[in-house]
Amino acid sequence: MSTASFIASQRTDHGVPCALSCRALGVPPSTFYARLNRKLNRTPGPAQRRRAGVDAAIKASFDASGGTYGSPRVLADLRAEGWRVSKKTVEASMARQGLQGRRPKRRRGLTRPDGRAHRVPDLLSRDFSAERADQKWVGDFKQIDTGQGPVFLGTVEDLFSRRLLGFALSDRHPTSGLAQAAVNMAVATRGGDVAGVIFHTDKGTQYTSGAFAAACAGLGIRQSMGRAGCALDNAAAESFFSTLQHERLSRRDYATRAQARRDVAAWIDQWYNRRRRHSSTDMLSPIDYELANAA
Repeated sequence: MSTASFIASQRTDHGVPCALSCRALGVPPSTFYARLNRKLNRTPGPAQRRRAGVDAAIKASFDASGGTYGSPRVLADLRAEGWRVSKKTVEASMARQGLQGRRPKRRRGLTRPDGRAHRVPDLLSRDFSAERADQKWVGDFKQIDTGQGPVFLGTVEDLFSRRLLGFALSDRHPTSGLAQAAVNMAVATRGGDVAGVIFHTDKGTQYTSGAFAAACAGLGIRQSMGRAGCALDNAAAESFFSTLQHERLSRRDYATRAQARRDVAAWIDQWYNRRRRHSSTDMLSPIDYELANAA
């Protein structure tokens, strides 16, 4: 029992034993009465008010992410807003509030190796770091299921900022045309001049066709490919789709293809590129990281 609690237990309506107890224990009566009034009136103290504020800020960050952020990204959000908190404080608050995202699910691959394709070297060798924008791009495809049938997403991602520069959606199984549409969007995003950039993919037929090779050559893009059937050779592109699956697709049921196309496009443009924090980019969003590192 605390000193103030003991004194409170000795209090009478006249307050005499209380005063005697305070003197005996060396506690100022003002301290006792402040504690007693706060307890009786249920007025939270500074520590309780700060804890409630931190909890509310953490819940707001978690909700804004669609319930996907873990403690590192929530911590980055709070510090950006001016809160002085530790990682342990955030972890404890999230545990107390029951805030935890779902684990990602394994995706189904769409790679169809083409043994007749021209040989393209692996220029990355699993080095997915980049010192500047438009040095290394990666791409891949993903199937998105809807009530009307699948939609297929083709992507182009810049490894420097993890920004999704280009993407294309189609109701038909991926072709070199869909791959080229995603690349064309990426080139347009960068202003039309990307000569020298490495574009790394798997050995799917969408990327090994002569038409796609000619399109890349015409833009000055250097093709690079991992080994057939080896997902780790294109792990960075796989990582984006894991994020998409975990943070968006697993939380949505699309009745129509049009609904899926609109939702995925909006998620990429409004959340992933502009707001989602990435551990590989100093906890900044892709666009903010590019702006912070602009020459």
